[in-house]
Amino acid sequence: WQALDLCLVTTFGELIMVSIKRFASCFSLFSLHSENALFGMGNPLLDISAVVDKDFLDKYGLKPNDQILAEDKHKAMFDEIAKKSKVEYHAGGSTQNSVKIAQWMIQTPHKVATFFGCIGTDHFGEILKQKAEEAHVDARYYQQTQEPTGTCAACITGDNRSLVANLAAANCYNKEKHLDLDGNWELVEKAKVYYIAGFFLTVSPESILKVAKHASENNKIFSLNLSAPFISQFFKEAMMKVMPYVDILFGNETEAATFAKEQGFEETDDIAEIARRAQSLPKVNKKRQRVVVFTQGKDDTVATIGEKVTMFSVLDIDQNDIVDTNGAGDAFVGGFLSELVQERPLEECIRAGHYAANVIIRRAGCTFPEKPDFP
Repeated sequence: WQALDLCLVTTFGELIMVSIKRFASCFSLFSLHSENALFGMGNPLLDISAVVDKDFLDKYGLKPNDQILAEDKHKAMFDEIAKKSKVEYHAGGSTQNSVKIAQWMIQTPHKVATFFGCIGTDHFGEILKQKAEEAHVDARYYQQTQEPTGTCAACITGDNRSLVANLAAANCYNKEKHLDLDGNWELVEKAKVYYIAGFFLTVSPESILKVAKHASENNKIFSLNLSAPFISQFFKEAMMKVMPYVDILFGNETEAATFAKEQGFEETDDIAEIARRAQSLPKVNKKRQRVVVFTQGKDDTVATIGEKVTMFSVLDIDQNDIVDTNGAGDAFVGGFLSELVQERPLEECIRAGHYAANVIIRRAGCTFPEKPDFP
């Protein structure tokens, strides 16, 4: 009996150990996309979308299909468009769009994505907080009273959209008053993957650098987007201070070409060669080889995988089904990040990016259905 008891105890102990290991394994898989695993920081904007007529465009000197920054003459326009019938509000801004898409692709748990940015203490700011919450993003905004919440008006006339962005409070992010606070920095430390659009280099490069260094020192993944040609041109110094910490570099073909020119790469318009040279720029964390991903609209996406540059075909779409391509780049990154935070292979990240972009360009603005249909 003593031998049998010992055998039972041993067997039971083994069962317990197996159960613990299985539980730990499941917990590990879950923790890959637990709350606050993805961190984004950027310029939050409240997207205000409404149908207007030609007189409205003429009143504010707008073209039917254009993208501009707001001037003084446009300030009254944001309140006026908000009074239109059937106004739609969405949490916008490049980085916020991407983490919002990532959260949508992941679905559960909620608040996988954290977002930092600056808004005002006003009505539009309250709407923006509400919309971020509806998107299940853990938005921790820095609120100040000097500037109103940033907005982007989408003035719709027929099939055309005239976009007018007023950055306002988005330009007022303060590292010392927000990022450096213990409670906020704890959320940064909690993340596994970081994404910041290059637009934020115009606002708080010191904040980007602090996050990038943390990621590098802890062997986490830091990603940056070239965002627009003017960033590489006029904010080159700030960008290149961050570049050594960049594990994944995103951009489109136009941004890549400008980046190559500004970096003094030998004259080349070969997107694959530009990606290869961007990959080989100096890097601090030698444990991770930099990945460069350049989209090209309907043409193949270019990505560096190891020592190779690989082309990935985008999903086919009937041109008549395309409603709005403005959010395509943000959506691609969002889809990519949704798989990256779950430690999926690069090929799967790109496939998810293509899927998300394909969904978003069929809709007005950076919006999406209730659930993704991504296998």
